[in-house]
Amino acid sequence: MEIDAMQAGILRGERRALARAITLVESGRADHRGDAIALLQGLKDADHGREALRIGLSGTPGVGKSTFIEAFGMMLTGRGLKVAVLAVDPSSARSGGSILGDKTRMERLARDPRAFIRPSPSQSHLGGVARRTREAIELCEAADFDVILIETVGVGQSETVVAELSDLFVLLLAPAGGDELQGVKRGIMEMADIILINKADGDLKATATRTCADYAGALRLLRKRPQDPEGFPKALTVSAIEEAGLAQAWDEMQALAEWRRETGHWAARRAHQARYWFEAEVREALLSTLKREPVKGAMARLAGAVEAGDLTAAAAAEELLTTYLQRPPQSGTGGT
Repeated sequence: MEIDAMQAGILRGERRALARAITLVESGRADHRGDAIALLQGLKDADHGREALRIGLSGTPGVGKSTFIEAFGMMLTGRGLKVAVLAVDPSSARSGGSILGDKTRMERLARDPRAFIRPSPSQSHLGGVARRTREAIELCEAADFDVILIETVGVGQSETVVAELSDLFVLLLAPAGGDELQGVKRGIMEMADIILINKADGDLKATATRTCADYAGALRLLRKRPQDPEGFPKALTVSAIEEAGLAQAWDEMQALAEWRRETGHWAARRAHQARYWFEAEVREALLSTLKREPVKGAMARLAGAVEAGDLTAAAAAEELLTTYLQRPPQSGTGGT
């Protein structure tokens, strides 16, 4: 598909064009990368004026992220909204493969004509999202989706990167998970806009209510953020199985998003995110030079010298950077 035709198809909301465009931006081939950049710039130049609500979603393993997303997505499409789900699956450190089973787990939502689900491998990218998730979001926004849900691989120390992709960051937790306030790292709690305690049904309903109260108390102890109105961030209980609490959660998300639009925090956050991803792209490009010749060969040679004890790690790194990245030599650096 030609780039111009793909761009026109995306702006018309064609799912086939959108799927092929996401495949293009995720490709690692150099020629595909050039086409992807041209496509994204063309969509930006088209000035389509479309703006989706980007919701980042993270949660502990087994909390029911896929079940929640399906129930939540079905509620939104039932209200006439178009919903895109970008689900990131962890990749094997050994083989590099991913299961990509999210679409299978969301069977009802996958059949909904107003929904689009795209699983992507995380590959070696840290942060709980794939390297090109940001560009996939831009494509879905251009295709006129109203809500974009970004599901991370799961809670960890680095999954907070999703906050740099989203307008709202939702943390999904389960009740009866042991020491509730130690269940996740403080850093991810500080970035969450809304904490949802899932599985608030059956025998776990009372436990979920207590867990929600624990987190609500913990949130009040955190330092007040300028991008939050009174009462945020907040904790709520939901049940994806019984579809309870979903409407309230959506109302809270809309209220927070509207307040941020009116006060200028929305535009400021997106501008900050654009700068963040520009700097991240530069860092990734610089790191990629280490995987290409002649730097790759020189790095292997210097690594051998370090391994043999002929050079210190600092001296070998300095030689590599000075020779191949035109960095001025640092004074006082030498081998052993």
